Amino acid sequence: MDLSAELSEFLRSRRARLKPEDVGLPEFGRHRRVPGLRREELAQLAGVSVAYYTRLEQGNGRNVSMEVLDSIARALRLDDSERAHLTHLAKPTAKKKHHRAAIARPQQLRPGLSQLIDSMETVPALIVGRRLDILAWNRMARALMGDFAAWEPRERNMARMVFLDPNTRDLYVDWECKATEVVSMLRLYAGCYPEDPALLELVGELSVRSEDFRSLWAAHTVADKGHGAKRLRHPLVGEMTLKYESLKVAGSDPDLVLVTSYAEPGSASADALRLLAQWGAEEPVVR
Repeated sequence: MDLSAELSEFLRSRRARLKPEDVGLPEFGRHRRVPGLRREELAQLAGVSVAYYTRLEQGNGRNVSMEVLDSIARALRLDDSERAHLTHLAKPTAKKKHHRAAIARPQQLRPGLSQLIDSMETVPALIVGRRLDILAWNRMARALMGDFAAWEPRERNMARMVFLDPNTRDLYVDWECKATEVVSMLRLYAGCYPEDPALLELVGELSVRSEDFRSLWAAHTVADKGHGAKRLRHPLVGEMTLKYESLKVAGSDPDLVLVTSYAEPGSASADALRLLAQWGAEEPVVR
């Protein structure tokens, strides 16, 4: 992945989403040929020269300081994930050797992690790894999302499921929101691991097979795994609203995340989740 091109396109996309009135600049009724702030306006807000910012937006991030990146991030009103992505693109060398070593070895789970999620008898739980690969799941996750064991290992990937599997697409009531979230997480990962061949293969495959993915990937949105709510339309128990939490797994692998889902106590969604737990109670977990 070409980091210079990624840096250029990311900065342009973030600048294009801002209007002068968003950042306290006068409009003066001037005709604007392109959406968003002009380069000179962004440079003024960041306190850098137009020539310096232009070089950076053209993908030349050599020797840029963290102070300048922070100033540009503030001017662009980047959130924490976007700031991290900007740093990864502009200053990629700091952890390059570590990242190369990480992607060269397969991710492995401690036995305790599998035992932990298996003990969550009423909570859907997944262990998600690099590139949104689904590495482990419990009975409730299987009952909620489908039989992961029936899929080939390379297909056990949240991005492939969301964009290529019709059943997964039907499961999410707000599919567009889920799709944007998935692409944003992949884009953030791409900034951290631009030399990951499996990631390049995944992005290439999805770009060829899904017009929706191509459109969302071009938007350069970034986001980390976090928390929130999702509306699901399950074929057995109907529509439900579940909250989710994503927790980093402590240990030597920083890319393992525990994702759990739960319903508001006393809600109809909680009742539906209990029914789902009863339905899946006798089903063995096969990985």
